[in-house]
Amino acid sequence: MIVPLSKQSRVYIAAPANLATGGPELLHQLAHKLRLRGISACMYYLPANHPGPVHSSYQAYGVSYAREIEDNKDNLLVVPETMTNLLDGFKEIRKAIWWLSIDNYFVEQETRYGKINRYLLSKFGSQRYVGFNRELRSIDYHFYQSEYAKHALLKLGIKSLAPLSDYLNRDFLQIETDLSEKENIVAFNPKKGRRFTKKIIKQATDIKFVPIVDMTRAEVVALLQKAKVYIDFGHHPGKDRIPREACVLGCCVITSKKGSAKYHEDVPIKDRYKFRDTRINARAIAERIRDCFVNFEECSKDFSSYRAIINAQEEVFDQEIDKLFVLQS
Repeated sequence: MIVPLSKQSRVYIAAPANLATGGPELLHQLAHKLRLRGISACMYYLPANHPGPVHSSYQAYGVSYAREIEDNKDNLLVVPETMTNLLDGFKEIRKAIWWLSIDNYFVEQETRYGKINRYLLSKFGSQRYVGFNRELRSIDYHFYQSEYAKHALLKLGIKSLAPLSDYLNRDFLQIETDLSEKENIVAFNPKKGRRFTKKIIKQATDIKFVPIVDMTRAEVVALLQKAKVYIDFGHHPGKDRIPREACVLGCCVITSKKGSAKYHEDVPIKDRYKFRDTRINARAIAERIRDCFVNFEECSKDFSSYRAIINAQEEVFDQEIDKLFVLQS
């Protein structure tokens, strides 16, 4: 699949105004990459009348923004899966959804269709429930960030699919970590898999767990540089950034087998570091953590290939853009 563009085309990339998280950064990175290729790309922030929509973290990308969208067939509107309601207001412009996650789509849709969404998602899983929204099939293009999203969309019968992954900021990849200064600490995000993580902690009273909460960006980096292990037993709605950041900063990464973590293409770590979140596994996870502490040097080597993949992701992203967006003369 290709997205043909002319010199008159403009690509609008929707993003929440003045918000700095992983998703918005990637949206700005796409606009930046397109502009480097001579494609007219700009951000479209919501709310559109925000007085200062560009977050200071993204000013370095040098991307312009538009207050209005020109609705014609030469142009393209790209929205993340959490902003699909924006597509309803346009008739002529070509439309694309960039699936940075799958599960988060349903959280956003709750206000549109009611709380039954969350119930059905938790009961049946996104790969079954995504079929509820048939209007998705009318969208011109679907870009998927993860294999998890790809498989969910294929089950919908959507064929206009193309990979458009992501990458970690180059400045982040240049951070140096002294592995000899690592401590017997487990870092975790308490917003992800909270209930099951509590079960692990109960099985490991001898282990120090440090939650990533109320921390600045610099403090998160400092914690991950110090910790030997990072655990994530959340839903993994897409290829999450924190597990990759933890890996780059020298942590052994232990995850669930939910969402994107189920797919080796998305979270390419050895199966011995992936567990189903069952009560019986809480003890086994605690033992795996202790093993990482005692044999850290050897366990760290198990993540060498994952780190190499992460370091090459920007190059892959560039290749995907070159195949997908074609500027025609």
